[in-house]
Amino acid sequence: MTLTVEKSFDWDTFTERFWDRQPVLYRAVDAVPFAEPEVFRAAVLGSRPPHPLAVPSNLQFLVRRRQQTRPHDYLPELSDESFDGYEQRMADRLGGQRYALVVHRFHSFSHPLWDRARRFYAGLWERVGQPTHSAGSTMFHGSYEHSPVGVHQDRFATFMFCVRGTKRMRFWAERPWSDPVHTVLDYQPYLPSSFVAEVEPGDLLYWPSRYYHVGESTGDAPATSVNVGIPRREHRPYYEIKDLFRGTRPAASAPLFTPDAAPGGRLAAELPTALADAVDAFAARLDEDRFADRATELALRVRTAGGFWPTEPPAEPRPLDDDTPVRGCAPLLPAPGEAPRRWATGGHVTSVATTAEALAVLRRLDAGEAVRVGELPETGRAEVRSLLEELESFRAVIRVDAH
Repeated sequence: MTLTVEKSFDWDTFTERFWDRQPVLYRAVDAVPFAEPEVFRAAVLGSRPPHPLAVPSNLQFLVRRRQQTRPHDYLPELSDESFDGYEQRMADRLGGQRYALVVHRFHSFSHPLWDRARRFYAGLWERVGQPTHSAGSTMFHGSYEHSPVGVHQDRFATFMFCVRGTKRMRFWAERPWSDPVHTVLDYQPYLPSSFVAEVEPGDLLYWPSRYYHVGESTGDAPATSVNVGIPRREHRPYYEIKDLFRGTRPAASAPLFTPDAAPGGRLAAELPTALADAVDAFAARLDEDRFADRATELALRVRTAGGFWPTEPPAEPRPLDDDTPVRGCAPLLPAPGEAPRRWATGGHVTSVATTAEALAVLRRLDAGEAVRVGELPETGRAEVRSLLEELESFRAVIRVDAH
């Protein structure tokens, strides 16, 4: 099989010819949502260690093929100023050894980056529907010989945006090996049945989820790309349940293997006490009214995040005085049902339901008006002020310069 290369990009042609069908490489795509300076800044923010001896849970750093368990001084810093500075520091620090920096949930570290990605993919959602479980994004940077996991298959259809350097992707339409393994690191015997795409800055490469693939270096110079993955295979309720209970504290928990387990680690006919307690706690949550509230909140977050969730956390709220006008700058989506209702925007949901006074202000903002708190009736002014401060922290309203 040979790779199709296109010189112009539009969503209609893409969905008709390539979506869920075959890989395609688009050269020099206009309006690419990932610009190098912003990618570097998000890479810095997305690689902050929780403390000096721990690698963040969303990050991998490898030297050659060795996964690093401590951050050392390997991660990008604002003092590097750019990928140029970071690459030079790593070349000196590692003595020219190959390395890989992988940052998962990448879009959640930059609101402008996420917003451009949301706008870009809105064209795809119009044609194929927004995914019910969120898309993900990952930044790959480094001079690594090949992808850390080797040849593999994802549950995602993938869009790869080359930001810096040259990236090579190698593909197989079918699994090239017969052994009962999911990934292969040493794949030289399977090269003859593969085909290759070489992706340069500004290019966009797409491949469906069924293709086996591996990323490779084209030389000694590091390269950078951002991958966006759209879930297409292996949709499991597990993913939704994990999101639904994210941030909750379970009333009980149990190990996977317990002293009460049968031989071989299988559970006996009667559940161990700890596991039975956990199941009962789960069932109790299902009966609680607030569980329905959590499900509604999750649906609002996913819907308003433009297919990408989670997004960057809210900013720190700032006090809003009576005389400063604010204007809406992002669409708001209400929770279903009758008023009072909560509202969502950009993957975030307001903390309290809106009063009648607040609802009137939201309608004015939706109509494009600027609003001053001091112009509102005294009744309900405090609630409206609090709502506007929260919406500003969501980046849904902006203060207007009086001049």
